[in-house]
Amino acid sequence: MSPRGLRSGRHSIQLSTTDSVAGFEVDETLGIVTAEWVGGVNLFRDLFAAVRDMVGGRSDALESALREGRDSCLDEIREEANALGAHAVVGVKFDYSPFGKMLLLAASGTAVRLIAGRPR
Repeated sequence: MSPRGLRSGRHSIQLSTTDSVAGFEVDETLGIVTAEWVGGVNLFRDLFAAVRDMVGGRSDALESALREGRDSCLDEIREEANALGAHAVVGVKFDYSPFGKMLLLAASGTAVRLIAGRPR
């Protein structure tokens, strides 16, 4: 059963880079959840990124690929946490690494069940 103020289901899993969720206390730690994404940056993205590097500026294509990877990892973490019966994932961290001509994005966190926080 969800604590008051939290809905159940994959889309309602709270994500936090800290070790807590405001207004709630961790009741039970369920385990580590992880996600990986390997993205290729196609020839055109590589070419335009190289040009942007030479003249300065931001590469919209590369930023879009990174955003896609991050969103994919966050969705996967939510799915894993939901399968464990979690209300939230705390301590979410990302790691980016080159992988040949591709980019590896790994995300991890701790799935937890929450209870409504006690007044201080």
